[in-house]
Amino acid sequence: MAGARSEPDRRPSPDALLAELRREGGGRGRLKIFLGAAPGVGKTYEMLTTAHARRREGIDVAVGVVETHGRAETEALLAGLEVLPRRRVPYHGTVLEEMDLDALLARRPQLVLVDELAHTNAPGSRHPKRYLDVVELLEAGIDVYTTLNIQHVESLNDVVAQITRIRVRETVPDGILDRADDIEVIDLSPDDLMQRLREGKVYVPRNAERALKHYFSPGNLTALRELALRRTAQRVDDQLLTHMQAHAIAGPWAAGERVLVCVSEDPRSAGLVRYAKRLADRLRAPFTALTVAGRRSAQLSEEQRDRIADTLRLAERLGGDPVTIPGEERRIADDIIGFAQERNVTHVVIGKSDRSRWFELLHGSVVHDLVRRAGSISVHVIAGEQVDGETLPRKTVPTAPPRRPEAIAYAVSLLAVLCALGVGLLVQPFLGHENTDLTFLTAVVAVAVRFGLYPSLLAVVASSLAYNFFFLPPIYTFTITDPTNVVALFFFTLVAVLVSNLAARVQIDATMSRAQARATEALYGFSRKLAGCGTLDDVLWATAYQVALMLRLRVVVLLPEAGRLTVMVGYPPEDRLDEADLAAAKWTFDNGRAAGRGADTLPGAKRLFLPLRTGRGVIGVVGLDTDKPGPLLTPDQRRLLDALMDQGALAIERVHLVADLDRARLSAETDRLRQALLTSISHDLKTPLAAVLGAATTLRDLRPDLDEEAEAELVATIIDESERLNRFIANLLDMTKLESGAVAPNLALCDLGEIVGSALQRASKILAAHHVAMALAPDLPALALDAVLFEQVLFNLLDNAAKYAPQGTTVRIEGWRAGGHVCLRVLDEGEGIPPSDQEAIFDKFYRARKGDHVQAGTGLGLAISRGFVEAMGGRLTAGNRTDRSGAVFTLSFPVPAKQPVLDTAA
Repeated sequence: MAGARSEPDRRPSPDALLAELRREGGGRGRLKIFLGAAPGVGKTYEMLTTAHARRREGIDVAVGVVETHGRAETEALLAGLEVLPRRRVPYHGTVLEEMDLDALLARRPQLVLVDELAHTNAPGSRHPKRYLDVVELLEAGIDVYTTLNIQHVESLNDVVAQITRIRVRETVPDGILDRADDIEVIDLSPDDLMQRLREGKVYVPRNAERALKHYFSPGNLTALRELALRRTAQRVDDQLLTHMQAHAIAGPWAAGERVLVCVSEDPRSAGLVRYAKRLADRLRAPFTALTVAGRRSAQLSEEQRDRIADTLRLAERLGGDPVTIPGEERRIADDIIGFAQERNVTHVVIGKSDRSRWFELLHGSVVHDLVRRAGSISVHVIAGEQVDGETLPRKTVPTAPPRRPEAIAYAVSLLAVLCALGVGLLVQPFLGHENTDLTFLTAVVAVAVRFGLYPSLLAVVASSLAYNFFFLPPIYTFTITDPTNVVALFFFTLVAVLVSNLAARVQIDATMSRAQARATEALYGFSRKLAGCGTLDDVLWATAYQVALMLRLRVVVLLPEAGRLTVMVGYPPEDRLDEADLAAAKWTFDNGRAAGRGADTLPGAKRLFLPLRTGRGVIGVVGLDTDKPGPLLTPDQRRLLDALMDQGALAIERVHLVADLDRARLSAETDRLRQALLTSISHDLKTPLAAVLGAATTLRDLRPDLDEEAEAELVATIIDESERLNRFIANLLDMTKLESGAVAPNLALCDLGEIVGSALQRASKILAAHHVAMALAPDLPALALDAVLFEQVLFNLLDNAAKYAPQGTTVRIEGWRAGGHVCLRVLDEGEGIPPSDQEAIFDKFYRARKGDHVQAGTGLGLAISRGFVEAMGGRLTAGNRTDRSGAVFTLSFPVPAKQPVLDTAA
């Protein structure tokens, strides 16, 4: 019945469902990896063969990049497939050919072939590695076939280097293999591969001979072959587990072995873990150490809690996965079976019970229940061994409020019964002795809720005796003459025991729930605090303070700075560590494992150091310290600390990513400005210089043969191009002044008409091919302007109109007063400004496009104009005309409060 009782609780795993949804839907392409143990096994050949089969099925196939390495049979398979041209990238005097990602995205075939997944792209490519190009293709909904050798998998890099004595530099993260929808192992025996090598089907003869002596030895190839098969089997096993969890399939499916060892406070649990490790090694399987935390766990002593923590840490050191799950005291076997079925466990290791037969009859036996309900799961019942030193009591940091002395609890329970007796004697004349038992029940429940089970049982016994002695006839004796009263007393005692037990369990559940609620609330508050931290210092201080507050420990946080590990923050404040602590902290940062006090490495350090991890690896170290002897952390504290450190690490990573993004944005903006400046200089400096040089050279060499008209034309060319150069240099100087804040307008009341006339006269040459119309309202008030700067603004706007408006069109200037402001507009009859560019044209070096043509210019004139206008307290905006095509630039300046008094006598 217990097994059936757990059946309705079986439901699909949300994480597994999300994994399947991500793999099957969302418009993402499917990835298939042809995985080989070494070069030459035929990965590319098999990929091309499969691609031809898909093409015959009507699938649109394109070749992004395939490296044939001169193999004739591989080149022959390219026939009939569309091969997209590669992108040519100049690099240090050579030209590198790379896959054209943009062309593939534009072509958008159903399936793309991408050879050599671990390839490093040429500098200047959008992605540094080819696997990132593949990720972008998949996100675009395009299926990808690719090839990979096992030595390029990041997690196996050290193993391959140990086997072959060669360190592979080009690697791909394991997440790419985990993301693959299908992995096909291309397997070839070492003898066959070496024969292909001798025949020149892998490398040219000279390279083949060297490879046979070093990399392609039988031992190396056998080991690499086993790595490829094992990594693929691990991936398939993970897919099977995800499928079972997503479809709520009760395991195990014994496609792969998994071992689960049950851990309790029993001193022999460490022996069970070691046995599970040996069993897992024999089966070549992973193992998990499981402990079930329930009501009984809350009643364990600190010594027992610490023993469980030590056993779980032992499992972790041996390569296992320590797991703690919530459970109920009466259903521990069901909890274990449920976990085993969810994880597809095939072997469960549990310790042999040494409890008495009477205890098992009253409370049940987890071992017997597990054996009966395990179904197809093998259960190993092990006696275990108790190792000397594993049961020594040790002091730990308390995680629960101190218990009240038991003597006080028992005394209070007796006092409660005494009060209930007094109340019962008072109400007996009115209710009769049949109802006075309710007062005793009330006392029993109150004691159970307040003090737990055993004081409430004392209250039950005392209540039964008092009820018998004072209320059941004959009174004042323990004798019962009426059989009905015997039955009443029996059921009263039974109900009191049941109620006291239930109330005590509810009290334990409430205590655990309150503790979990406090921890959850603290974690939520910490996450909100981190979300509001904008700087690294704020994040570090918040993390150190929260850890110290919740765990009652001293905390230091160390991060790498200038090539060394440095104390960034401490709570209480701490800015330096001794040499032993620094050595432990550095070892933790380099190896990603705990070191220092209570750890296996450098235990002589004062502090315990733990790594701060994110998806990109270890980013820092947290050091913990307290004056109390013994281990620093209990299991509950360790889980809480892990949650705090994970949140802190993510917040630190977020700050780093924001800083990286800012630097990348600044670098991109700097590159854009540099490129724009070089483009402007190459055109606006080189072109007029060439004209000046050509005209001056002609005057020097051919002056005797030139008539006056030709000579005057050459001189005019020199003057015009020199003025153009002067305007370019002036613009650069003006922009430099604006960016340095050196522009200080010399404001004075000026007549707008005079400045407009001066600007038109100065721009007469550039406006010679246009008609100019001016419509200024009469009696415009004087404005507080810098006449020189404002004239430059108008000149730049007129120059812009002359560039973008066709010859023969009209450039119009309008001015009027609008309330407390004076507005001035410059209108042209060109094509107008694209809506997306109406604000961007005021950026430095930005020039709006008109179709496929960009007008010559530096892209500084409008940026300088807006800077000058804002420096004088005005506003400059851009838009398009509504009556016809053309651009309009509007200047607006406030009218000064005091206007000059005109001298009418003059």
